[in-house]
Amino acid sequence: MNVPFLDLTSAYRELKSEIDETVARVLNSGWYILGPEVEAFEKAFSCYTGTHFAIGVANGLDALSLALRALDIGQSDEVIVPSNTFIATWLAVSQCGARVVPVEPDSKTYNIDPAKIEAAITPRTKAIIPVHLYGQPADLDPIVDIATKYKLKVIEDAAQAHGAAYKEKRIGCHGDVVTWSFYPGKNLGAMGDGGAVTTNSPSLAAKLQLLRNYGSRTKYVHEEQGFNSRLDPLQAALLSVKLNHLDAWNQRRNEIASLYLDGITNPNVILPLVPDWARPVWHLFVIRHENRDRLQQHLAAAGTQTLIHYPIPPHRQKAYLTANGTNHLPIADIIATTALSLPIGPHLTLKQAEQVVDQVNRFA
Repeated sequence: MNVPFLDLTSAYRELKSEIDETVARVLNSGWYILGPEVEAFEKAFSCYTGTHFAIGVANGLDALSLALRALDIGQSDEVIVPSNTFIATWLAVSQCGARVVPVEPDSKTYNIDPAKIEAAITPRTKAIIPVHLYGQPADLDPIVDIATKYKLKVIEDAAQAHGAAYKEKRIGCHGDVVTWSFYPGKNLGAMGDGGAVTTNSPSLAAKLQLLRNYGSRTKYVHEEQGFNSRLDPLQAALLSVKLNHLDAWNQRRNEIASLYLDGITNPNVILPLVPDWARPVWHLFVIRHENRDRLQQHLAAAGTQTLIHYPIPPHRQKAYLTANGTNHLPIADIIATTALSLPIGPHLTLKQAEQVVDQVNRFA
């Protein structure tokens, strides 16, 4: 049988009546910018993440950019970022005028290695951005300890970690702020772009609300040079519907991941490591193989769609070949050339997953 990487249409079909009613309600409301639907989702999402405030914005990149600006990070500042991440983490730092300082990951978890962070700190360092990559939490306690020691801010990039937990506490605000993406393929995905920032700080929440709306609290009164980055009410309403199903959908992902972890026995395949303190939500299930491209071709020939996250790491992208001052990041390079993402999602059947396991094990 064919096994798609991710089936978004099945998510719609499962919730079709709820979604169709929600769309009709929003369209009939006549309120299409901010307003009650956005406020309702913000309240629900802050409760879900265990934080005091959630601020809806236009997308995940804006969430990162606005969080940095709300913390007054800009020109001549440095921000520590993972070398192994989607480029948006780096772009947000560059867009606010700061300099990215990449730190290599732990090769077993793929997340930033706390043991390598302190050596990258300089007098210009203002913040650390740990990314909860592939839906697995980064090791936050030592990162927060380092940030406290050097008086740095911690901005968590949780674009792939909706519902994940670190030491039994949901990702939401272990650091100063947490940024989220609701891109359609995320565990909590909109039907278009969307993003949010969560925080426990009233002052940061107020600053973010100001920045996302042209620097304005009152129409035509602009206190700062803000931006137009507002979560769309229609997307907010759809996210409210899906939020009620997120835990169940994450549990389905966990069942697939467990099947992969227990069933894949190919000795040349490196499986993801889950530390005892992590409760991942398996946005992606990433394996590694020295002949990754051949393995992908083998799976494609058998009807299984896989993806590569990410074939070119940020420091190898044309946008950053000279900007970050280094291209010697060997762990990120190795991951980029060996990583392969297997199909996973709440609508992948166990039978499909078993077929993927069999195909991976057959690859010589």
